[in-house]
Amino acid sequence: MLNPLSKNKNYTLTFISVWGLIIVIHTLIVNFFYGVNILQSIVDALVFNLLFALIGYNLWYVIRFGIRDKSTLYDTVVNHVLIAVSVIAIWLAASYYGLKVVYGTDEPYMVFLKKTLPWRAITGIFYYLFFVLFYYLIMYYEDLQEKTENEARLQNLVVDAELETLKSQINPHFLFNSLNSISSLTITKPDKAQEMVIKLSDFLRYSLSHDKNEKTPLKEEFNNIRRYLDIEKIRFGKRLKFVYSIPESCFEKKIPNMILQPLIENAIKHGVYNSSEEVKIELDCYEDDNDVTIVIKNGFNGEAVKKKGEGIGLKNIDKRLQLIYQRQGLLKTGSQNNIFTAKLTIPKEV
Repeated sequence: MLNPLSKNKNYTLTFISVWGLIIVIHTLIVNFFYGVNILQSIVDALVFNLLFALIGYNLWYVIRFGIRDKSTLYDTVVNHVLIAVSVIAIWLAASYYGLKVVYGTDEPYMVFLKKTLPWRAITGIFYYLFFVLFYYLIMYYEDLQEKTENEARLQNLVVDAELETLKSQINPHFLFNSLNSISSLTITKPDKAQEMVIKLSDFLRYSLSHDKNEKTPLKEEFNNIRRYLDIEKIRFGKRLKFVYSIPESCFEKKIPNMILQPLIENAIKHGVYNSSEEVKIELDCYEDDNDVTIVIKNGFNGEAVKKKGEGIGLKNIDKRLQLIYQRQGLLKTGSQNNIFTAKLTIPKEV
């Protein structure tokens, strides 16, 4: 793992600027308060501060991979104390002997250097604490970011799994009904049973081929609805009438795949199934600046005994829309004057 001071441009510039400022301040203090000439003051500041900057840069690896995962607070504190003592001792010794090589014959400067070692050691403590605090803040921030990203990935996996579960419930629900119809037709109308099997095959092929694509153009979904209705037309004949009004612009808008079929199935189940007369199913689409609205209406016999069911289709649609668009109330249903209406609101893609 790269040091955050090198992988982040802003951190790098800040690091260089801070140490540049420290070197300037150090130079001024040594020059004005201790009377050391300006050249020696600059060299003194460069040696001591650049060396600690180098040590501090590498402290990241010691803290990140050596100390961070200590099991107890006591172990962490003891390790930091030992490392701090070692780092400051090495820093002072290296700086002192480095300057001694350069100015060893300058007695006044060497006296000054020895006398100031205590306050340099205290400065080293503050330097060490600064690096430790900075690195721990960075690690906390990175851990928080990683935790947030992991939670987001986990949430996405949960949502994907839930969506797949919802879709897997819809397909068998329709399949069982179709197979029951085919079973009946094999006795009374074998040719119709064969036709229904072929259309059912086309319908399921579409369903499987779009299983991995969460959204599809309305035109493709509409064409699949026509396949579904062709299957049900064989079953119900003239009792089923389908009309639609869809502007060409709506056909290109994307909607969740297999989202309309349960609504049409619901219209047939509670409208056509319970009626001996022709029942009209209407599908309309319109759009505004933000949404595409799809409305499905069907007549029903208010006096007929309602066909029992688990209501999987409508519940799944509402749940899928909520998961995909993170909005509630995108599916609204109601009935008036023996007309059942399902209104589907699809937010436009940004």
